[in-house]
Parts: sequence; structure tokens; C-alpha cells
Amino acid sequence: MIETQILAPEVIFGQIAEHQHEQVVFCHDHETGLKAIIGIHNTALGPALGGTRMWHYASDMEALNDVLRLSRGMTYKAAISGLNLGGGKAVIIGDVKMKTEALLRKFGRFVKNLNGKYITAEDVNMTTKDMEYIRMETKHVAGLPESMGGSGDPSPVTAYGTYMGMKAAAKKAFGSESLTGRTIGVQGVGHVGTYLLEHLQKEGAKLIVTDYYEDRALEAAARFGATAVGLEDIYDQQMDIYSPCALGATLNDDTIPRLKCRVVAGCANNQLKVENQHGPELVKRGIVYAPDFLINAGGLINVYSEVVGTSRQGALTQTEKIYDFTLQVLAKADEEGTHPQAAAIKQAKERIASVGKVKSTY
Repeated sequence: MIETQILAPEVIFGQIAEHQHEQVVFCHDHETGLKAIIGIHNTALGPALGGTRMWHYASDMEALNDVLRLSRGMTYKAAISGLNLGGGKAVIIGDVKMKTEALLRKFGRFVKNLNGKYITAEDVNMTTKDMEYIRMETKHVAGLPESMGGSGDPSPVTAYGTYMGMKAAAKKAFGSESLTGRTIGVQGVGHVGTYLLEHLQKEGAKLIVTDYYEDRALEAAARFGATAVGLEDIYDQQMDIYSPCALGATLNDDTIPRLKCRVVAGCANNQLKVENQHGPELVKRGIVYAPDFLINAGGLINVYSEVVGTSRQGALTQTEKIYDFTLQVLAKADEEGTHPQAAAIKQAKERIASVGKVKSTY
């Protein structure tokens, strides 16, 4: 059961100020049971684009913190990828079983009321079919089925970008981008994780998998010839690369000392629980970290192609550049004596500041 809280205005505005958001919208509808939060972080580069996820949060504050961190990450993701987009994200609070056409369409009305400042898309526990329902109420939605002229499921492109970033991180750590024979632990085998496993299997990697849903991990193990381990056991495996592909904050005080790997490269958002603490800790331990918002940008690149009218092939070509971007950021981190996440954020902020001189908000 979700803990209902009275969030004091000073607490809410304190959180917004900390992450430097432009706007946060709280959405509620008694009839459909909708409770949602839309976070718009920065629109200096263009309208905020970011997916909507549905999750059974332990509390309203947890949901608020999640949407603020996720939308901030989208700002940096768009900026470092060279896209003319701002950062936004939305969360629908509740169990996925609560999802109905009416609830999704009501959410679409809230998106519509933002008049294009926020464009939504698919994220955790949401599907292209859900986007169809939202599209019934607003044109400000991307990630629609290809049959409707959309770009379709962004998961394969997200996985491809993660794969490119992983190969770049391997080049940095091992001197070779080849993943053949490398032991790779993939945590989370949902849509993106499964597509990533396809790439890794084709290249001949040795695979370890885990997932919150044990049956899903066992399914993936059988399909890809992988070893399935418990959700918490993944951190203790002897592996070359740890790939977090589920929810965030899996790199923390408890898990980092347990890691026996040289590279961390995955598609999950906000992998570092505390960026300026756990980023440096990975460097100290000799672990190469591929910044999450950089290497998981493929999905955003894919839906951006839908917004601006470019082809799927164009999106894949742009996503392939994540390999070079990752090498550049890793080199920059070394040059500046900092950790890769900080170097990537700095690069993203520099582009926002530069373009911000031309236009301030969307």
C-alpha cells in the first residue's frame, strides 16, 4: 500500500530548487484513480521529452524524488546527445493492475494542458498501446506504434546504444572493445535488458542474469544460455562487466565494495545513488563507469526521430555515435581528474549554457 503523505510546500520547493527544475505538475483524478507527477527540468534546448513510468512507490515522496532525478537525467541525456530537447519525465503512482484506458486518457489530458512544453513517451511498465490511449487526448506523445506513423518500441535502440557504450568502456578498461569471452552480469531482463542480451550473445559473451521476477530471469537464462542468480547475488559474481538494466541507485555503499568487475555499463537511469560520492568511489577501485544517461540515450534518440520526422535508420546511425561520445567522456574525466559521470554532466551543461544564450525557455 502506498503511504499517503502531506507534502509541505517548503519540502516540495526545496526538492525542486535542489534539482533546479522549471516546473513540477501534480495530477489527480478521483474518478479514474490517477495520481501522477510530471517533472520538467529544463527547456533551454527545446520542449521537454521523457517517458512516463508506472510504479508502486512506497510513498509519495519517493515518487517525487524519482521524477525529479529522472527528468534531470533527461536534460543531460538530450544535451550530451546533441538533441534539441529539454528534460522531462512523468510517473504514474500505483500498481500496474490499476492501469485502464480511462486513467491513461485522463493522464493524456494533463499532458495536453502543458501545451507542448512536455512530450511524453513509453517507460517502465508502459507500452506502445498505452501511448495510443494517451494520444487520443493529446498530440504531445511519442513512441507510438509504427502502424500509426510512430517510431515504435524504443527498447531495441536503447539496448543498441547501451551495447555501443559498453564496448567503448571495454576498450578503455581492457584495451579492446571485443566482448567475446567476457563475463557480463545483466541485472534486469525486461524489454531493454533482453535486447541487450541478444547483442551480447551474438558476440560470444558469457552471461549472468538476474531480475526482480525470478521466472523472467530463468526464462532469459534458458533462452540465452546464461546463468541465473538471485537479485542480490549479482553483486558478488566474478565478472568483467556489471550491467544494471533495472531501476536506479544500485551503485551504493553496500554494493560497490562487493563488485568484482572492471566495467559498469548498463541502461538503468540514476545508477549512482549519490553521484559525487559513488562516482569517485568507482574510480578509486579502478572500475570504468560508462555514464548512464549517455549510453542509454538510444531510446530518446529514437523518439526524437519521430518528433522531427527522421528515419529509424537515422536514429540508429545517431545512436551508434554513443561509442565515440563515451570514449570522449572517459578521456575527459581522466584529463580533468574527475569521475565519468561528472565529466558527462559538465559537457551537457556546457551545451545548455551555450544554446541558452540564444533561447531561454521553450
